[in-house]
Amino acid sequence: MRSMEQILDVTTDKLSARVIAALLAAHGVRRVFISPGSRNTPLTVALARTPELDCLPVIDERSAGFMALGASIQSGEPVAICCTSGTALLNYAPAVAEAYYRRVPLIVISADRPEEWIDQDDSQTLWQQNALAPYVKRSCDISARLDFANGEWWVNRVVNDLLIEAVSGQRGPVHINVRLDAPLNRTAPVPVLAEREIRRVMPEPQLRPEEARALGESLAAPRRVLVIAGFLPPDNRLNRALQTFASAPNVAILAESISNLHGPWLIGNIDSVMRTLTPEMRRDLAPDIVLTIGGALVSRMVKEWIRSLSPSVEHWQIGPSDVTVDCFKHLTTRVDIRPDLFFRQTATPMRRAGGASDYASLWRSAADEAARRHDEYCSSVPWSDLRAFEVMFPMIPRSWNLHLSNGTPIRYAQLVPHGHIHRTDCNRGVSGIDGCTSTALGASIANPKGVTLLISGDMSFQYDIAALASPHMTPRFKMVVICNGGGGIFSFIPSTRDLPELDRFFTVGTRLPLRDLCNGYGIEYHEASSEEELRAAFPRFAAPSSRPALLAIHTPGEVSARVLREYFC
Repeated sequence: MRSMEQILDVTTDKLSARVIAALLAAHGVRRVFISPGSRNTPLTVALARTPELDCLPVIDERSAGFMALGASIQSGEPVAICCTSGTALLNYAPAVAEAYYRRVPLIVISADRPEEWIDQDDSQTLWQQNALAPYVKRSCDISARLDFANGEWWVNRVVNDLLIEAVSGQRGPVHINVRLDAPLNRTAPVPVLAEREIRRVMPEPQLRPEEARALGESLAAPRRVLVIAGFLPPDNRLNRALQTFASAPNVAILAESISNLHGPWLIGNIDSVMRTLTPEMRRDLAPDIVLTIGGALVSRMVKEWIRSLSPSVEHWQIGPSDVTVDCFKHLTTRVDIRPDLFFRQTATPMRRAGGASDYASLWRSAADEAARRHDEYCSSVPWSDLRAFEVMFPMIPRSWNLHLSNGTPIRYAQLVPHGHIHRTDCNRGVSGIDGCTSTALGASIANPKGVTLLISGDMSFQYDIAALASPHMTPRFKMVVICNGGGGIFSFIPSTRDLPELDRFFTVGTRLPLRDLCNGYGIEYHEASSEEELRAAFPRFAAPSSRPALLAIHTPGEVSARVLREYFC
């Protein structure tokens, strides 16, 4: 387990902190977002003095959690967050919940008091060991005293186990709660020794040839197959496999903007298509089998349509999963292998067994008609959120990574053409509006050679003002804020739009002094209040700069809500 090398290093004298720092590096963690505190002093010292770890200080724990989320999403690697004791840990909860439902491997490390002081009116003490229990794959509680037999072996084994769990199967967050007793600032020369790293070898599962043949034949024409893609990271293997699969005449593919799938063989702008379908067309386009990949759908129209179909419709869930997801209430089959392997293995037997079908061409005709009607409508609408998105999206450079806040931005992105955009992300695991700016900022940190663009509503942006104070914001980070008075989505959705309380409690408005905030934080400021101003301002905003940049787009809230409602009439 140990080498005999006796090179000394001055670091914390807390064994648990040293083991955690060493194993993070051994398991491929490269970034740690640390929020300052007293109780986590030994952890901070151990992490900061581990050369393989890039430690970034972030004062606000909620912002730190979302920044780590964005960095992990962008890099595909596990990222750690470290906080002090008390309510600091609870501020991680929104980001950890998003990571859990978005399958992102966050490593949560919280400092804690010795157990005997909990509930004894001592400062910053509360029960922490299971505080995130519903939203982490696994957690552990490390004692403040490890001077028992096998104590060092136990800590090593437990931390190894959690770090393996974070990246295994359906990936997700884990929580390491570390109890630390005083003194907290004591350092000592300790031998530089390699911690034992436990590795897990996971061969890629594939369908057996007879399974692939049977499933492929089940999908063959004349059966109509509809593939629906929710949020996914970019995956060239999946994109190629789906392109081959989609060459069958009985296959249609609906891909949301955050599926990160690209090609003329798929149908994007799902809600634009769904709005044009008559009841007769919906019957003609009803599938026999629905295959779903990726995470939760933004499109409520698609969900409600599939749920309304005949009980004979089958739903197959494709991809590794720790749970059974029956969102459409038609689930018949779970195929727990990588989607690209599934589509690659079933495409050939499906085509060989299939005959003629016009299913794909029917969907393509519907999509073409929807595009025509979309262009016709958008060309005549007044200045509004929809018009701003229609003008702005074609100007976004192909190489930029796009992050969308929840609320109206992700919904408008479902309507306008977006196929040229390199990568699109949104916090759709639990769809909260908090932390959207910090998530995009974290992704920017993990994207050191490219530009990351956040498009946010003003209410979502106000929720995460703390991110603007981050010293980690660079000129590669750009922000667009849609200033429509706040809460524009509530003027659109049926549950709130007709309530007399709408203005007071839902579209509550915002007081966002964006120009002053930008001046205070050293951010380049641009604004636009019309189509002509937007067309002039966006190229200046997009140009290389020595500072981060923000573009405020001012739109009339009531007009925007009316334009969006009429779009779906």
